[in-house]
Amino acid sequence: MKKYVVFISALFALSCQQKKEMNRAEKMNMLGQKYVRLGLYIGLYDSDFIDAYYGPDSLKPVITKQAVFPKDSLIAAVNNLMTEVKSVITADQNDTLNARANWMTGQLTAFGRRIRIFSGELAAFDEESKELFGVAAPVYNEQHFQSLIAKFDSILPGKGDISTRFRQLGNRFIIPKDKIDTVFKTTIAEARKRALAHYKLPANETFTLEYVTGKPWSGYNWYKGNYNSLIQINTDLPISIERAIDLACHEGYPGHHVYNMLLEEKLYRQKGWVEISLYPLFCPQSLIAEGSANFGIEVAFPGNDENVFIRTVLLPLAGLDTAGIDAYIAALSLRKELNYARNEAARGLLNGTMKEPEVMRWLTGYSLFSSDAALKSVSFIRNTAAM
Repeated sequence: MKKYVVFISALFALSCQQKKEMNRAEKMNMLGQKYVRLGLYIGLYDSDFIDAYYGPDSLKPVITKQAVFPKDSLIAAVNNLMTEVKSVITADQNDTLNARANWMTGQLTAFGRRIRIFSGELAAFDEESKELFGVAAPVYNEQHFQSLIAKFDSILPGKGDISTRFRQLGNRFIIPKDKIDTVFKTTIAEARKRALAHYKLPANETFTLEYVTGKPWSGYNWYKGNYNSLIQINTDLPISIERAIDLACHEGYPGHHVYNMLLEEKLYRQKGWVEISLYPLFCPQSLIAEGSANFGIEVAFPGNDENVFIRTVLLPLAGLDTAGIDAYIAALSLRKELNYARNEAARGLLNGTMKEPEVMRWLTGYSLFSSDAALKSVSFIRNTAAM
């Protein structure tokens, strides 16, 4: 009899534990729906808030937005939902539900900060970065970038101003406008072929390629759901030959297009995590999205593959001479170390420690942008900061 009592007690305990887990899962799914509804409602006011949504129409707002942005009530809603989400977290377990709840907590922290920014309540660059993306960019002083710029002197042909010499060299490898479509379609096809060596993609995946003007960015992926993307390339400014690979991989394969497809397939459709169907632009998810898209270039074209493809395929396709390409590729490799100069320019602009002429000096002198590209960059910084 004692054995039966112990056995029945164990079954009861197991049943209670399973019911508890089921209740946590049901609660997490319900909170995922509330998260999506809240994000979509914020998006009624902030047109830059939502980058993609492919969830059910039933979660879309059915009420019209108020005439005045309801900052306080939205922040209260964010905080209340965050409290509910944290109640799912259990200290004695390291399970999927905890992971979902912790992820959503970080996303909601970004919701709150973006609401404040949109309403005009700005904070320091690093504070905003931490709350929006979960990290702050490292700080480099001007001497760091001056030392990097000095290295260019031995690489670039000619004498004098480094920025001018870099742009003069790069101008040799600008894709002619009548060749842009051919170059991009060829590069995207190659990037897709290489991505398929690493990832199994949905059978019906596809994308539409468009060329646009009047945008503050050089390329963008608008994920539409059902494994479909709209990839836009901005032709306002001249496009150099290496940007074909950068944009094909970053926006397409294995970058944003693949990243979003796998999220939709593996987490939303297979696991039913409805919160994944909403992609807010200003959030920790974007840190992963942008980082993986950048790393995707190396995944598709590792080692010297990018240089070989430029030399043997893209330059002939664009009708460009290969003379000087070795120096240009070496300069591009060194230029990657200058990427943080743009962060410092943004930090200075948003913190008010740099006026726009000083920001332009950093972007042209250290990021090696042309004046037009630097102006585009300033516009992008201001736009994303809602200033």
